Amino acid sequence: MNLENLKNQTILLLGKPRAFNEEEFLSQLKTHNIELTRELEDNVRFIIEGRVLSPYEQNFSDELYEMKKFEFVSIDELEKLLAEEIDDNVLLMSLKLSHDRDRMKSFLQNGCITDGLFFKLLKSYKWGGEDFFENDDNRDVTAALIERFYENIERNHNVQFATTGLIHLISQTKDEELLEAISDLEPIKFHPKIKVILATHPNTPKKVLKRFLKEGDDEVLEVIYSNVNLDKMIAKSLIDEADIAKKIAANIALDDELFRLLENYSDQLAKNTTLTEEMQQSLFDMSEESVDENLVQNSSVKGELLEELYQKSAHLQRYILENNSTPKEILESAFEDVNNHLSLAKNISTPQEILTKLYELGDAEVLLELAKNENTPVELLYQMQLDSRFERAVRTNEAFGKHIQTENIGWL
Repeated sequence: MNLENLKNQTILLLGKPRAFNEEEFLSQLKTHNIELTRELEDNVRFIIEGRVLSPYEQNFSDELYEMKKFEFVSIDELEKLLAEEIDDNVLLMSLKLSHDRDRMKSFLQNGCITDGLFFKLLKSYKWGGEDFFENDDNRDVTAALIERFYENIERNHNVQFATTGLIHLISQTKDEELLEAISDLEPIKFHPKIKVILATHPNTPKKVLKRFLKEGDDEVLEVIYSNVNLDKMIAKSLIDEADIAKKIAANIALDDELFRLLENYSDQLAKNTTLTEEMQQSLFDMSEESVDENLVQNSSVKGELLEELYQKSAHLQRYILENNSTPKEILESAFEDVNNHLSLAKNISTPQEILTKLYELGDAEVLLELAKNENTPVELLYQMQLDSRFERAVRTNEAFGKHIQTENIGWL
């Protein structure tokens, strides 16, 4: 089915539209020279099955279907076709000239329109200087934003009606266009935390970070300096200030030029998870204790270099055993020494059979770390949840939370 088949036709609608309200639905049909009737007429070829059919309409639909003379089209299919044909610029100009707030809100709540059109409409929406949920219109628009993009929203009832829902949406998305759209929302001025989260997000567009830098909010600036996605030219302009340069060195996505420019901050560079193998080796060759200590805690350092560091110093071994990049062989051999058990219990890369052995030994301090470990077998987490000493740690274990969401909807 395509819209061309329906043009210059009269269609019979049973029930109601879903994505469009009645008035907008009729307007969209008129744009395509499609006539709508509620009664069966001789020239009707297409039957549209809408939502909320009355018993009479349902029986009538069944009768029409048995006649095998008509083509049935679902309301969802038709509304999607209509939405695809909307001219964004014409609609935006119409809304701008009419100042029709209800129509604007209706389109923002329409799940059939494209994301591109949604973002354009959202940018045009006037918040009136009020917060996300301070009035009915703002509440409905904010809910529409969250509901459209929130993952697994059906498992998180009413999340679209809370500011925390918007915060969770930012945390879970990788969509740069969505992050930019949220950064432009007027009500975030009431929520400094949202700007901070955006400033730390690895996918926040560079132009948004540049805007935040110009605004000069101290708390936001602090986290921008630690953003892996910090624009290289901005970084180069900031590294003359030592405190800022240290934060940049530990976090920014490195290339050879930045690595050289930041070499005076080698202990901070050793924390950076974007280090190449050549950069890691260069830092290792410095043989500086503070550099080595940060290298062994860096999850990007792998294989032979970690093994060399493991042999180099007993002081470093604890950090290496907690590094999730440490080779399995080192973790397995370390189990033989009871002094290593606490570190092994913290490491999400520790094999589950070792985690199970640690659980069976029953040391309370080790059990607490197992309760936090996302790799601990779920059956063990269930057992530890029954112990008041570990219940809180289990309930805040992200892997256990995801398991509960999957198996028992509504636990969170």
